[in-house]
Amino acid sequence: MSKLIMVTGANGYIGKHVIGSLSQLGADIIAVDRVCSGAFGDNAHVRYIEGDVLSSEFNFESLDIVPDALLHLAWRNGFDHNASSHLDDMPLHYDFMKRAIDSGVEHVCGMGTMHEVGYWEGAIDENTPCDPQGLYGIGKNALRQAIFSYAKDRGVICQWIRGFYIYGDDINSRSIFGKLLRADAAGESTFPFTSGKNKYDFISVDDLAEQIAAVVMQDKINGIINCCSGVPVSLGDKIESFIEEHHLDIRLDYGAYPDRPYDSPAVWGDATKINSILEIA
Repeated sequence: MSKLIMVTGANGYIGKHVIGSLSQLGADIIAVDRVCSGAFGDNAHVRYIEGDVLSSEFNFESLDIVPDALLHLAWRNGFDHNASSHLDDMPLHYDFMKRAIDSGVEHVCGMGTMHEVGYWEGAIDENTPCDPQGLYGIGKNALRQAIFSYAKDRGVICQWIRGFYIYGDDINSRSIFGKLLRADAAGESTFPFTSGKNKYDFISVDDLAEQIAAVVMQDKINGIINCCSGVPVSLGDKIESFIEEHHLDIRLDYGAYPDRPYDSPAVWGDATKINSILEIA
């Protein structure tokens, strides 16, 4: 039996890849974004709806069927961690997810971030205390707490996906990988860099999409779920391998920027739960 998943932010950086992964798993999809009609080609399993889910005018009653699950990926300014929109929009995200539950959706899944945790050294799991330092992490953390509380009181399945350091489809991103590609294309010979010693959990957007799809297609493992590699890799090693893989004619200028005092020397996701989900997918 196919599962009907509503995906918001469907035409975003992550959403486009998730739609493909869900399709491969046999899901039927309601793809929602401000602009998304035809974005995924001629796919009989994808229904496109253009609209702003943060608007009070977006309502579930207009659908002819209640989705089995809501995967809420939509979020503005994800690469600007201190944009005021993270706090301005948070109540609107909560209201949207609350309306979904009130309309009969019995399974909701939100997209979070490791930045909810703030400064941490070592592995992050679902019990790691949260002390977010930027508005992005603060907004996401508040939404998770609010929707978990609302869903629990109503017996609704609730999942929260924590993303880590994402790469892939880089020309369309504002990450360091995208900046490096653009610098190389502009003919720059060097790229100003830190010491590169800090270690992070890197995951390709394609692998992340597969993990997200696997999470929302099941309802046995819930709560906070890290979508990650589970392996810490130094930033310098990752960027050097990226330069080599993409045959870029640019070199890193180590030490041009100081290491930020609020960056952990090593932080990564505990992959126990996502590995269990992938085993049964």
